[in-house]
Amino acid sequence: MSKVHVLLKKEELDAQRLPDKVVVVLDVLFATTSIVTALAHGAAEVVPTLDRDAALMEAARRAPGSYVLAGELNAVTLTGFAHPTPMALLEQDVAGKAVIYSTTNGTVALSKSREAAHVFAASLLNAEAVVDRIERTFPDETVLLVCSGSADNFNLEDFYGAGYLVSLFARYGGARELSDAALAARMLHDGADAFECLASSRVGRMMLARGLEREVRFAARKSCFEVVAELLEGCVRRAT
Repeated sequence: MSKVHVLLKKEELDAQRLPDKVVVVLDVLFATTSIVTALAHGAAEVVPTLDRDAALMEAARRAPGSYVLAGELNAVTLTGFAHPTPMALLEQDVAGKAVIYSTTNGTVALSKSREAAHVFAASLLNAEAVVDRIERTFPDETVLLVCSGSADNFNLEDFYGAGYLVSLFARYGGARELSDAALAARMLHDGADAFECLASSRVGRMMLARGLEREVRFAARKSCFEVVAELLEGCVRRAT
């Protein structure tokens, strides 16, 4: 029987055998939410990079005007980069452009997942589309839901997002075995309100303190985008 398991932070990927697995990366506040939002609004691709220097090197290979640079390090927007939260990113007119994107946790989690058979970026915004794609295309493969976390720490909002995905997998009739971590995430999700959970998290409280409640509320919306964001050859693109 295929399984669904939840990793509590990206560092747990180091102990996983990935080549035969489907990995879904979650960084609900905000990397994967921003990636999904950019693709939903016409971005050609999102290029996740490990840090500022790698992002600038990628930008140097591209024509001026063909990309948007966005990123942060430890919640501080990188100098010369656009703010990386989803609503702020949309102000940059991403349609038809590549988004070269560097964050402290989410883009690192995507990079650490590259050896998996298939890698998807998910958020609350596109969870139904991602689960539907996996169930239709990879019904017999083990799924790892990876919470990006923060600097080797557990993040509540990512665990809630994983719980939403687990609850969606369960709608397909319970064909997949759920690990204890997956069951715990589902129980959290089923008993909590999305915005309240995100706003109560450490990152959520930090965002609210900075006047970014609208960004948190945006990230708390469920399955409003029919976007399947897949990592292919180092870029996240909208799967057809």
